[in-house]
Amino acid sequence: MDGGISNPAGTAERLAQMLAALPDLARDALVDPVPPRNLNDWSALPPETPAALFCPRSAEQVAAILAAANAARVPVVPQGGLTGLCGGARPIAGGIALSLEKMTGIEEIDEASATMTVLAGTPLELIQRAAAERGLFFSLDLGARGSCAIGGNAGTNAGGNRVIRYGMMRDLVLGAEVVLPDGTIVNALSKLIKNNTGYDVRQLFIGSEGTLGVITRLVLKLHPAPGCTHAAICGLSDYDKVVDLLRGARRKLGPTLSAFEAMWPDYWEVACAVPGVRDPLEARHAHTVLIEAQGTDEAIDGPRFMAFLEAMFEEGIVEDAAISQSLSDVQAFWGVRDACAEFKTTLGPHHAYDVGLPTGQMDGFARACRAAVAEAVPGGRSVYYGHIGDGNLHLLAWVPGAAPQPGEALDEAVYATVRAFGGSVSAEHGIGTTKKKYLEFSRSPEELDLMRRVKRALDPNGILNPGKVIDA
Repeated sequence: MDGGISNPAGTAERLAQMLAALPDLARDALVDPVPPRNLNDWSALPPETPAALFCPRSAEQVAAILAAANAARVPVVPQGGLTGLCGGARPIAGGIALSLEKMTGIEEIDEASATMTVLAGTPLELIQRAAAERGLFFSLDLGARGSCAIGGNAGTNAGGNRVIRYGMMRDLVLGAEVVLPDGTIVNALSKLIKNNTGYDVRQLFIGSEGTLGVITRLVLKLHPAPGCTHAAICGLSDYDKVVDLLRGARRKLGPTLSAFEAMWPDYWEVACAVPGVRDPLEARHAHTVLIEAQGTDEAIDGPRFMAFLEAMFEEGIVEDAAISQSLSDVQAFWGVRDACAEFKTTLGPHHAYDVGLPTGQMDGFARACRAAVAEAVPGGRSVYYGHIGDGNLHLLAWVPGAAPQPGEALDEAVYATVRAFGGSVSAEHGIGTTKKKYLEFSRSPEELDLMRRVKRALDPNGILNPGKVIDA
């Protein structure tokens, strides 16, 4: 691999060579000056100005730009909605940023196959609305739904709130169009659920964070729109009861169970202090759980949800509950869970983590990690919450009043604890640059070597997102 790719020295000459060779097809994609929004993603890293910004409108333009960049050995950082938290879309010095923000639009909704074909820059919320207008449902949902782009969702294998029922982004993509680093356009835009014809090309790029190719189109799997939604906030006396409640929900609610969100008391206290958030329970509990069920028939699924809750009370699993009476109640319940989006205002600067762990070990991890954070930095605090039904725990760690925050010490404490529990350092946010040094905590040497081989095979010149995820 060309060692100069990761070094800005000489890139001005390479960029000039690239621009000179750029075909007319792609010249109007060049944007000057570079807007501030393209200097960073939502990570806490400092902004970086790329040597140039391209905003193509078609796969053919993407291909022309990549072919010219590859020939000149100019590094390229793909960008979607720039809502990532790990630095994966942050530009690098001397490289170009390739934003897909102008590649937006829904090309087709096929109701017979329950699929939607979209351009990669399309915002998630637009896709959700378009599906709903046809009586269909696109299940991926994130707090950044209005800003994040579907190509970035695929590139990071986004998860969100309803993975327990519908799966991760890789479970929602049936086909993809991808441009390789040398400019080759790979059309794998299949609508087929059952397509057992050799290697699954689309899955190679989902979760690769733009290091292997640039996703330009996607075929998405849709579901029937829910006919009714029910939710409850439940108070429980200990974590064993939380696991019992999850087991009962899976058994009694079956496929209607769409979310199971657990919140530890440290999180609940901070969340309920956010302006506009109302605590739906009269008393505080050792653990609080938000359960949501999406059904098809109110007359059937409403009584089923109530019967499930009554059984949980009778078995001594739930000690208190607030039950939704309307969709506004459901939204209010989610308001407590989503209050973390306002924590920068109420808590000040902090570091956010998303880790994967076996569900049964999450409380033990929370106790161990809380102690590790407090020991690593004087005054260190942490709060815990997450989609535990799919093995995903979120936590925030910070030192009140510290400027800057001791990020490296906090990272070491959290990820060392994850490693001790055999967990994943990233459940749904990706690796980027901020978690790169900890990737070996969750992947074997053989897996890492295989990743490097794939990277070298598809990107031998190392132009795509160099320095992100893994070094080849």
